[in-house]
Amino acid sequence: MEEKKSSRLESLDIFRGITIAGMIMVNNPGSWSNIYAPLKHAEWHGCTPTDWIFPFFLFIVGVAVTLSLTKRKERGDNQTALILNIFRRAAIIFLVGLFLNGFPGFDFSEIRIPGVLQRIAVVYFFTSLIFLKTSMKAQIYITGGLLLFYWFLMGVIPVPGVGEANYEVGKNLAAWLDNQLLSGHMWKVSKTWDPEGVLSTMPAISTCLSGVLLGHFIRTKLSDAEKVSWIFSAGAFFIFLGSIWSIFFPLNKGLWSSSYVVYTAGVALIFFGFCYWIVDVQGYKKWAKPFVVYGMNAITVFAGSGLMAKIMGMIKIAGPDGVEMSSKEYIYKMFLLPYLDPYNASLAFAILFITFWLAILWVLYRYKIFIKI
Repeated sequence: MEEKKSSRLESLDIFRGITIAGMIMVNNPGSWSNIYAPLKHAEWHGCTPTDWIFPFFLFIVGVAVTLSLTKRKERGDNQTALILNIFRRAAIIFLVGLFLNGFPGFDFSEIRIPGVLQRIAVVYFFTSLIFLKTSMKAQIYITGGLLLFYWFLMGVIPVPGVGEANYEVGKNLAAWLDNQLLSGHMWKVSKTWDPEGVLSTMPAISTCLSGVLLGHFIRTKLSDAEKVSWIFSAGAFFIFLGSIWSIFFPLNKGLWSSSYVVYTAGVALIFFGFCYWIVDVQGYKKWAKPFVVYGMNAITVFAGSGLMAKIMGMIKIAGPDGVEMSSKEYIYKMFLLPYLDPYNASLAFAILFITFWLAILWVLYRYKIFIKI
């Protein structure tokens, strides 16, 4: 398929901004006991809108890999230098994730090693290497091959100490491997398995590679109308295919199941298709400025907001009855809960949190300060 050089995609920045704002919103409710259902993760099998967010981010990373590394390859950058730069970026992102997990005590005897940024780092590293070292055709085979191989491992290989292969929480092959490699260093909520664990990183690479393949397609010489038509058609097809696959391998974010990869790639294509058509093709951009601001400093706001949430939990304030509570709880109970029902008060806190960071990011954007790794 013949390709052309591509200028910066504003729709990709906007899609990234929408995604990171959504991630911050679901991570920072006023009360974890009062959350609207679409803003919760599925308890195990299933998929809510909240479960779209992380795969969207990996999908966007994949598109960016194609657009960024293609430019570097075309201008003749040394490949060894490129790989070293990719490794450096991945290592920094991984270490930032470890820092957030360890803050403030940094007890390395029980620090959680996996995490959102850690998975992004590992997936970005391997996806970039695959992109640099293989053709588009090979990338298609690798994307599908990883999903089929993961399905085989999870659905066929017996689980040591448990028995037959299964998809049960904490008893599947991915959980067993996490216990072998990460015992004592997993998510404190689950303890016996990690949602960003070792084995489930394999299909997450396919999520990122699906973005790489879209990047290839965006660079073709097809008309904008043809591109949008194909993107929507592919999105609908993959949503259907993922739904069918889920009959045999359930949609599951915790396992990052193969059906979940295909399904969420389809949803991501639909979302991107709308952004691409409205912004890059039709030129309607003013509405999206807040998301551009978020998208241009995505890792910065993710790390900064995560750090801020932890600090707010550490700062204690005495309530009217003299009982101490966290500053977050104080804001929620004293300034929002008296005027709104618990669910809307919890949502209002998340929106205030997003708005606070938007103000910070707007200043950075105004002065062209983009913190890149």
